[in-house]
Amino acid sequence: MSLREQISADLKTAMKAKEMDRVAQIRGITAKIKDLDVAARAKGGEIGDADIVPMLRSMIKSRTESATMYRDGGRPELAEKEEAEITTIKSYLPPEMDDAALETAINEAVAETGASSMKDMGKVMGVLKARFGASLDMGRVNGVVKAKLS
Repeated sequence: MSLREQISADLKTAMKAKEMDRVAQIRGITAKIKDLDVAARAKGGEIGDADIVPMLRSMIKSRTESATMYRDGGRPELAEKEEAEITTIKSYLPPEMDDAALETAINEAVAETGASSMKDMGKVMGVLKARFGASLDMGRVNGVVKAKLS
C-alpha cells in the first residue's frame, strides 16, 4: 500500500470513528500532498512516496519549531496540539535507522568514496541518498558526516 493510500484509509477510519482532531491532522497532510500534486502537474510529473516523505519531514520540522515557540510563549495547550500533529505525521514515516546502523552506513559510504575531508562531504551524502533514498533523514545524517570528516 502506498503512503498516499495509507493516509487516505486512515482519514476514512478517523472520520468513521469521529476522531475530529485526527481527521484535522490527516487533512492537513492531504492538503500538503495536493500542493505537491499541483506543483508536479505544472512540471508534467507525478509524485510518489519518495516525494511525500521529505514533505512530511519538513512538516515535522515546522511543527517542532512552533511547539517550541508556543512553550516559550507560555501557551502549552497550543504546543501540545503541535506535538500531537508531530506524532500523527511520524506514523507515516519509515522507521529511522538506529545510531549503530547509521554509523556503519556512513563508514561504508566514506570508504566507498575515499572521502577524507569536508570537501568530499557532497560525495558521501550523494552515495547515502542514492542508497537509502527518502527513508534516511538527511538532516540527521548531515551532522554525523560532518563530525566524521572533520
